[in-house]
Amino acid sequence: MAGRRQFFFILILLISWSSAFVQIAGAIQVRTQHAQSSPKQKSKPTTSAAKPRRRTSPRLRRMRQAFVASATLKSMARQLLQDRTPAAYAGVQGYAVRHSKEDAGALAWLVIGYAHILDHDYARAIDPLNRAKPRAGDFGDYVSYYLGTAYQQTGRLAEAIATFSGFDKSYPESLLIRDGHIVYANALLADGRASEAVDLLENDRQPVRADLELALGRAYEAAGQSAKALAIFRNLYYTMPLSWEASQVQGDLGRLATASQAPPPGLEARRTRADLLVKGKQYGQAADEYRQLLGEISPDERPMTELALAESLRRAGQNREARKILESLPSSPPALNAQRLFNLGEIARGANDDDTFLHIVEQLRQIAPTSTWLEQALLSAGNIYLLRRDYDRAIDAYRELQQRFPNGGRASYAHWKAAWLSLRQSRQAEARQGFENQIALYPTSSEAPAALYWRARLAEEDNDPAMARAFYLKLGQRYRNYYYGELARQRLSKIKGIGDPPHYLLLDHVPPINASDRITADVVPADNLRVQKAELLANGALLDFAVRELHAAADEEKGNWLAAETARLYQDAGRYDAAIETLKRAAPNYFAVDLPSLPRPYWEGLFPKAYWSDVKRFSSTNALDPYLVAALIRQESAFNPNAVSRANAVGLMQLLPKVGKGVARQEKLRHFSTQQLFTPGVNLQLGTRYFRSMVDKFGSFEYALAAYNAGSDRVQDWLGQRQYRDPQEFVESIPFTETREYVQNILRNENVYRQLYGTP
Repeated sequence: MAGRRQFFFILILLISWSSAFVQIAGAIQVRTQHAQSSPKQKSKPTTSAAKPRRRTSPRLRRMRQAFVASATLKSMARQLLQDRTPAAYAGVQGYAVRHSKEDAGALAWLVIGYAHILDHDYARAIDPLNRAKPRAGDFGDYVSYYLGTAYQQTGRLAEAIATFSGFDKSYPESLLIRDGHIVYANALLADGRASEAVDLLENDRQPVRADLELALGRAYEAAGQSAKALAIFRNLYYTMPLSWEASQVQGDLGRLATASQAPPPGLEARRTRADLLVKGKQYGQAADEYRQLLGEISPDERPMTELALAESLRRAGQNREARKILESLPSSPPALNAQRLFNLGEIARGANDDDTFLHIVEQLRQIAPTSTWLEQALLSAGNIYLLRRDYDRAIDAYRELQQRFPNGGRASYAHWKAAWLSLRQSRQAEARQGFENQIALYPTSSEAPAALYWRARLAEEDNDPAMARAFYLKLGQRYRNYYYGELARQRLSKIKGIGDPPHYLLLDHVPPINASDRITADVVPADNLRVQKAELLANGALLDFAVRELHAAADEEKGNWLAAETARLYQDAGRYDAAIETLKRAAPNYFAVDLPSLPRPYWEGLFPKAYWSDVKRFSSTNALDPYLVAALIRQESAFNPNAVSRANAVGLMQLLPKVGKGVARQEKLRHFSTQQLFTPGVNLQLGTRYFRSMVDKFGSFEYALAAYNAGSDRVQDWLGQRQYRDPQEFVESIPFTETREYVQNILRNENVYRQLYGTP
């Protein structure tokens, strides 16, 4: 009997091992598929040579098992960290209890503890984090760090010190060591052990961190070393003024200076703080700093400081005081006077006093003809005339800017506007020459595709199909997925021609795509401990932790896999906006390349089919192309359902509350509230209905998109200006750069969606 029981025990054990192995293998297969092309894509992306795999360690096997077991935790954890409602807490706690003897349960307890930390409810974080400790394994550093933090925040200093005293030894590879030292030092400091806190932090000062410097300064102060504390606090206050820590030391500076009998800070340090505040767009604070400097600086430095003060006040919206200072400043030296006049001009422009502004531009021409202030003012002058529809004067201003500053940052744009307005003024010869000069002078500019396209259009109108074909071919090949690239291919399909078109030397100015920019899709090193740790943390919706681990893994490994894997984690967590931004940084020139030149996961991350069932359903209801709707959402919110704009537009399709309320009434949605605009399905239902109304009103998607961005009244006004060849000419003529690029980007994105996914 005993032998039979032993036999059955061994048999059951073998079966359980086999099941676990199948689960792990399945998980690895799923992860590998994420790094490869979609099955629909026939051509696989380029991959680097595979490196020899490391032997699987017990730590790695344990994390893989926990990863497989915790897959069902992800959605509950995400809900908890997003909402932190009692129901969400209860759901994750129920999971943790059910899996209390597994690493997956420990991960759930970590999520609960971290959620309490986010709520600043440190006392309630302690129990779940303690429950996580026994089975935490390789994510034990996160458990210990937040447990020690909770102890420190609740005044349980002995336990906090005990937790962190062995942290470095227990987790020598942890990314949280410096973070832990800061909390540890604060606990030591609160326990009256300032010297130990100083010794701990002094070895950690590079690279510089404001939170560490604040803790070290506090430790020096408590240790009676006022001079060292003052030096640290001054450095924080004057060289890191945008940090929260800088605001915490302001009240200590005078007291410590008295205690250490230190001389006051130098004027240079104070000016540095003011300048950094300006750079950080904290104009009100910067103005306060400049104002304080005025009483102490030399007469020679006073005009420049007054000018900096006035400019800060202007940017802070305090135009009356700014104007008073500017008008009292001397008119020399010329460089200072040019800046003074420019600021007066900006105040006038902000008050819609265009005549005063244009008078100031004339003064700048006389006193500072090569100044950057004139360059900026000429651009503003051109834009003023453009909005006034005084196109001849707008052309003159733009042309003057380009001719005076041909290598300046605004030259290409100004040249293009002059050329384009010449076309709108029916001066075809000037427009032809302007477009060709644009290509020759600024072939790498963002305006080059437009110049190529419209020069080809004029060639068509001149009955020169050979030239048109050559320009369209160049445009379609070099700017593959640009707005004008797709338009060029459409025009090219209607032009009859056999063989290659003539060679135009002008087109040689446009440089080819840099082949070295080609991106490969390397396989994620699944045998790297940090990679597996990131996967496990992602199952707990601890996304920031997971991404941090991936970056550390990329520092250890070779290969181009980090961006795609990071984007995949973001996508899995519903953070499509973060995935898009990650891949944009990794492949900034993606619109210029053909689809096979970029790995499929990049394209799918850049152009996700998020909320696709609702997008299709409501697009169909409103007779809209779902790819156009997806492209609009990508432009509006990057698929972030919680997005809120500066104008208070809400959700995926960025609806204003008053618009949402009006459309909800049309759709007969009962008990509608603005909060419902954050619900993807509701936002899509109302957004597509509203966009459909724009299409019905204007009859063209180009016009409807412009109205969606800039408002119906403006589009009606723009459409009332002369005649346009077609909607494409209307789009290029939109006077608001934001709206013009908005329309072009959405139509471009729609084309990429269609190329990627075929029939919706």
